[in-house]
This record gives sequence, structure tokens and C-alpha cells, in this order.
Amino acid sequence: MPSIDLAALSPSHVAVVTGGASGIGFAAARYFAGIGMKVAIADRDGEALRAAGQVLATIAGEENVLAVPTDVARPDEIRALHEQVTLRFGSVQVLMNNAGIQPGSTIFGANGTWDQVLAVNLGGVVHGCQIFAPEMIANGKPGLIINTGSKQGITTPPGDPAYNVSKAGVKAFTEALQHELRQTKGCRVSAHLLIPGFVFTPLAAKGRLEKPDGAWTPEQTVDFMMERLRAGDFYILCPDNDTPRALDERRMLWAIGDIVENRPPLSRWHPDYGEAFKVFAEGK
Repeated sequence: MPSIDLAALSPSHVAVVTGGASGIGFAAARYFAGIGMKVAIADRDGEALRAAGQVLATIAGEENVLAVPTDVARPDEIRALHEQVTLRFGSVQVLMNNAGIQPGSTIFGANGTWDQVLAVNLGGVVHGCQIFAPEMIANGKPGLIINTGSKQGITTPPGDPAYNVSKAGVKAFTEALQHELRQTKGCRVSAHLLIPGFVFTPLAAKGRLEKPDGAWTPEQTVDFMMERLRAGDFYILCPDNDTPRALDERRMLWAIGDIVENRPPLSRWHPDYGEAFKVFAEGK
């Protein structure tokens, strides 16, 4: 497996992180600032964005930090973000499309919820790449695009279909993006799909104030992400304190097995297949 060109992560290079005011995005922004990069964070939570920008400024210096209020559901705001970043810092070497929401959804729930989840979680990734990537490719420098997906976009468990659909779309889009990049002559930009485990973030906290034992911190997730980027991974499949990689692999293999073996969809949760899945998950 080839390694990525880590020159993209050099001091004075530019990183843009959406959803950068908290959680995994903020942890990533702190990491990039800590290695001497210029960092632009975008978020629609203005108060959290200002606080995050102040923290980053203590790490990288105010002149190397830009905090831009942005709703990634609106392509015009992503274009404005791109303009501000390039005007302030120049060309971008690292783009992390991380912004996401999870308000909860049902199959026959409000259309507005579905529209918003798809616009932020999927549209924000698609438009972020379409607006930033052409210039990243054209400048001929090493570059990284990291899109935040979810295990729910692969195993699609029941309970939150809008979120699952959005993250399944991020997976398919990022796979197509990486194929496009590697087919582009002279392109030194690579794409990667971050697949977090159970991470204690504002998105996942659901009112809890203390991190559950099973969850990783955002910092652990970013450290793992960087480790696997250095190894050249496209699929950055993160474990957590509850779920080791081996179990994730069995769950994903079972999910694709529904198609191959023509089982009922989501058979892992079907009463007729519960025992069979349990045996399969144990590797038997």
C-alpha cells in the first residue's frame, strides 16, 4: 500500500477544517496548528467558533488562524470560505470536510429534517470538494482531502435513516473522488474516508457530561487518523473502547452478505437471523 505524500502536512501549509469548532474537527485543527500549519476553521456555531479560534491562536499565533462562520449546506457560503482562506493564506494543502449533524430521523419523518441532514452531511462534502479541490490539484503541490463518514453509512443500522443515507453517500462520493484523483495526470492530491468509532463529541453526547468508558476522545481519533494516513490508508476505520476492528469487520462483512446471500435487508436485526449473526460475529 503506497504512503501518501506527507509534505502536505508541512509547517506553513494551509489546512481547512469544516465543523472545526468542536469534536473531531477541533481536535484535527489543533493537531494541524500544533505542527505549524496555518489553519482555517468553519462552523455555523458562531460562539463556539470564536472560542475555538482563540484556542488555536494560542497555539499557532493569531496571524495563522482564520475562523469563518459557515453553513456548509449552502454552497455560496463554502465559496465565500474558499475566497477568504485563499485571500488570507494562499493555496490549500489539507481539506477536512468534517461538518455534520444528527438530529434524528424516521422514514416518514419531516422532509425538512431529511433535507437538512442531506444538505449538511452529504452536500457539505460534495460542494466542499468541488469548490476547493480543483485549485488544490492545479497548484501541483501534495494535498490531502479527508471526508468524515460513519460506520452507520456502511452497516446502516435501523433507527436514523437520514443520517445513514447521508453517510453512505459520503462513502460513495469519496471512493469516486479518490478514483478521479488517481486518474488525473500530475495530481498529487489524495482523498481519504475517515470512519470514526464511538467518539465523545457534542454530536454524540446526547446530554451526557462525562465520557462513557466505551468512547474514544476526539484526540484519540485524530491521532489514529494521522497514524493511518501515514500508512497510506484510504479507509480509516477507527476502533473504540467498545468495538475492536475485528468486530467492525464482521459487522461489515455480514452487511454485504445480505446482498450476496439475498437475506432480508438489515438481517442483523431480523429475529430469524439473530443467532446466525452472533455466531458469525464470533468468527465461527
